[in-house]
Amino acid sequence: MTEQTLWNRTRQAVYDEIARTAMGLFLAHGFEATTIDEIAKAAGISRRSFFRYFGTKEDIVLGDLAAKGELARVALEARPDDEDPWTALRQAFHAIKDVAYDGETMLKVTRMMYETPSLRARHIEKHLQWQASLLPEVRRRLRADATDPLDVRAEALVACAITCLDVAGEAWARSNGAVTLPELFDSAAAALRP
Repeated sequence: MTEQTLWNRTRQAVYDEIARTAMGLFLAHGFEATTIDEIAKAAGISRRSFFRYFGTKEDIVLGDLAAKGELARVALEARPDDEDPWTALRQAFHAIKDVAYDGETMLKVTRMMYETPSLRARHIEKHLQWQASLLPEVRRRLRADATDPLDVRAEALVACAITCLDVAGEAWARSNGAVTLPELFDSAAAALRP
């Protein structure tokens, strides 16, 4: 085991501990009511150390959303070449599983995200990163010319698929998890293309 690997593992452990501590505070006191100083104190670190791991409070809640976008890209590229782009996107999104929290905690986190303006804005920003990541593969599947500014088909497909996922997430939170997220996503996607 190399020192770099040990350093990376140690850094990840500290990152995870800060995130767990912060999420506990957010769920107990509310996102906006919890300060970075309170998180740092509860985690046993300085404010300065907090910023070595997270750029903002929002990144604690949504930090791995960008990584999930990368998983979606990999899943999309792995779909069969003869699959149409819309079906490939839908199936790629189904391949992403969120197992960071139990169901009840995930519902609380999801509600907090949709009810907090700064989290909602950051969520949209992360989904724009997803869009940029997914576009090349959708363009390839459409045989679209990436240099043609008027060919908006790939952008439209990716944006619609991401919006379906977002709408499904919000509905899942409203339903208290009574209907699964994949079912809601499929329902939203089928409204656009049965």
